[in-house]
Amino acid sequence: MDNVSFADLDLAPEILKSLTESGYLTPTPIQAQAIPKVLQGHDLMAGAQTGTGKTAAFALPVLQKLLPFASTSTSPARHAVRALILVPTRELAIQVEESVRAYAKHTHLRSLVVYGGVDIKTQTPKLKAGVEILVATPGRLLDHIEMKSVQLNQVQMLVLDEADRMLDMGFMPDLRRILALLPKARQNLMFSATFSGEIKKLSEEFLKAPVLIEVARSNATAENVVQKVYLVGHEDKHALLAQLLRGSDATQAIVFTKTKLTASRLARQLQREGVAADAIHGDKTQLERMQALDAFKTGKVSVLIATDVAARGLDIDHLPMVINYEIPHAPEDYVHRIGRTGRAGASGTAISLVAPEEERYLQEIEKLIKREIPKETSKLPPTPARPHAARVEHHERSYAPHPVSKHPSRDAWFDKPYEPSVRSTPTPAVEQPVSRPKTQMPALFMRRKTEDAA
Repeated sequence: MDNVSFADLDLAPEILKSLTESGYLTPTPIQAQAIPKVLQGHDLMAGAQTGTGKTAAFALPVLQKLLPFASTSTSPARHAVRALILVPTRELAIQVEESVRAYAKHTHLRSLVVYGGVDIKTQTPKLKAGVEILVATPGRLLDHIEMKSVQLNQVQMLVLDEADRMLDMGFMPDLRRILALLPKARQNLMFSATFSGEIKKLSEEFLKAPVLIEVARSNATAENVVQKVYLVGHEDKHALLAQLLRGSDATQAIVFTKTKLTASRLARQLQREGVAADAIHGDKTQLERMQALDAFKTGKVSVLIATDVAARGLDIDHLPMVINYEIPHAPEDYVHRIGRTGRAGASGTAISLVAPEEERYLQEIEKLIKREIPKETSKLPPTPARPHAARVEHHERSYAPHPVSKHPSRDAWFDKPYEPSVRSTPTPAVEQPVSRPKTQMPALFMRRKTEDAA
């Protein structure tokens, strides 16, 4: 489908106008293949590399099919939820709804996003006012269902975005509860960056004769992302990271860690060294996460330290570099992490710092992506005060047992074994009363006693 334009995809003029104003003229491969199939009413199982434009691949045909229900009425009854888009993370939910709203700005279709981490009462009035397109994380949607602030009995289209991540995060029970509340007659679209056995099983449960679309080899990484590995000792990772961030091509970078604790500690260390860094992870409030993300997007923060909870939800244009400070245990997470760079045809660099104990995880990643990642050995100048060898020697000394002196103490008495002292007089068989001295009474008390007697 070469030389296809959005105008060739039977989209309404008001949607085309929004696309033109956003600077989008030519659909990406996933959009060119998916949009016609969705408009024809097929269920869809789509595998696409992150950053290939899959949000528009489902948002545009959803808007097109719901246009007959657009209304200027203020009555909530005229704005029933007709399309439900489920996503795994708050950040991704916000970004998907922003895209939907941008594409729908010349229509009268309403959209809303609901997610956890914020007061549910702030979302309820807008939800009760009525929306045609609802973007939600599964847990918060179930909260609203229990509060009876949303009805799903008129949903015609269901989209599962980042379906593989939802399974990884344990959302399967929540998904089944939500699916049970939806009308059986509906169109289902499932988008996933990777196809695992669990994903195929999920597709069999709720997709009906789906059309399969893959614009990239399953579990592949983008060809325009340069990948490299630095073999480095764990104790030297921070020094190497600082060296990489001082490089000319690291104008902005996302650094991934495995734990929230490491993310926070790393951000504080970099800040002390003069790097404009911040952390984003699950322990941060939603407001803190959004502020950090906005600061990164506007360039106030040049390094964002993130855990895998943010790997799917970050959508930053022209991000030049991703660094895996710690590589993930699940090889699929590596694909999602480095998918933050090299988006929409741009080039990018993905660097992984791999300690000896992590090499087995690297082998699993290479097996998944079916390619060997070039490896380099880190070349760090030794710290003058504490070269690497001295650090190791010091480390070993600090845990060595204290040596026992072979020389006796200056006073031989201290080296003798304990001997109980012998009483000079035998202990009496019957305890004798102890004579206590008479207590001298205070003078004031004695005087008053004398006066009373007189």
